[in-house]
Amino acid sequence: MTLKKKPVTGMKDVLPAEMQIREYVMEKIRETYKSFGFSQIETPCVEHIENLTSKQGGDNEKLIFKILKRGDKLDVAAAQNEEDVVDGGLRYDLTLPLSRYYANHASELPSPFKALQMGSVWRADRPQKGRFRQFVQCDIDILGDPTPLAEIELILATTTALGRICPENSFTVRINDRGILKGMAAYCGFPEESYDQIFIILDKMDKIGMEGVKEELMEAGFAGGQVEEYLGLFAGCGAESAGEKASEKVRQLGKTLAEAGAVEAGIPEGLAHIMDTVQDVAETEFRLLFDPTLVRGMSYYTGTIFEVAMEGFGGSVAGGGRYDKMIGRFTGMDTPACGFSIGFERIVTILLDQGFTVPGAGGKKAYLFEKGVSQEVLSQVLLEASAERKAGVQVLVAQMNKNKKFQKEQLMKDGYGQFREFYRDALKR
Repeated sequence: MTLKKKPVTGMKDVLPAEMQIREYVMEKIRETYKSFGFSQIETPCVEHIENLTSKQGGDNEKLIFKILKRGDKLDVAAAQNEEDVVDGGLRYDLTLPLSRYYANHASELPSPFKALQMGSVWRADRPQKGRFRQFVQCDIDILGDPTPLAEIELILATTTALGRICPENSFTVRINDRGILKGMAAYCGFPEESYDQIFIILDKMDKIGMEGVKEELMEAGFAGGQVEEYLGLFAGCGAESAGEKASEKVRQLGKTLAEAGAVEAGIPEGLAHIMDTVQDVAETEFRLLFDPTLVRGMSYYTGTIFEVAMEGFGGSVAGGGRYDKMIGRFTGMDTPACGFSIGFERIVTILLDQGFTVPGAGGKKAYLFEKGVSQEVLSQVLLEASAERKAGVQVLVAQMNKNKKFQKEQLMKDGYGQFREFYRDALKR
């Protein structure tokens, strides 16, 4: 039987040229986040199936790669349901594993704890451009801090990283709060048990527009007057006027909701404070936008939520929010938590599409020696390569192919910009 040489659907092999970009992006993210005081950790790729299916991961729980029990524990013949044969699964994100990690090690960690985690996750999703079944996430989280400082630091760190990686790309940070989402629904008199259904429809706003949302809400059986009033709140939060602070829309809407008793006054004001502070001190230029239609699908979010959109790329390239209830599912005691995740694969896809070249990559050298060189020449090659490596240069030593031109072209694709050629009896520079 001939073995299959292509990777499994939704997975990908990474060639050297792309790997160089991936390593560059990962290192930029890592060094930026560490400069903000985040400490790198690692969690296993396999989690208990009970944790993964705890109704906190939204639709991602339908996309879990599940793992069969092993050895004597696996009895397929006697199994009555899936739980009898499955006990683990590949993680679908890094947030739930982090929550378990913190619940297990809180006594050994500082408080608040600023965590940096980078690793692969798996979802049995439909593959498309920039979306794979195995992909890398780069997360930062602040655990144990209930104040807006957590959101401020997360937004500053993430936008700084994106600005350093993609300085030519403009991007927008959209921000909202779950409390405002619920407040708007309460203001219009929708029953609380209908909120999730309403938010699922609202989350389609960028795809079907205001009229599409209105139509779906009406089809779901909601009263026309309520729907009109609800959508009128969003219409009042349109683009800010020239010179107007992004936070003013939050304050205007918050005042309306608070006067009706639909939201705690501190929620909109807290969001406005986050926005004002970020705009005052941000290192990178970007647009900060209050977006009351922003929902984010994860059911574990409890407060502030945010996403980053980059010009020229459909969909978000980063996202996150506050999830103050998740750790309590492990410990019985709620712990403030907030995180931001960069869509690593999407950033790499953008750079590849732009023909990005890693800065300084041309400094890599290749020493090519002719077949049959003398021991003396070979020793010279290796000694000179060793000296260059000690000076910090990346040097490849390889035997020269018959088709030297093609060999050099392939090496150039891998970032080698300088070559030295060694022949049987003499050195040609």
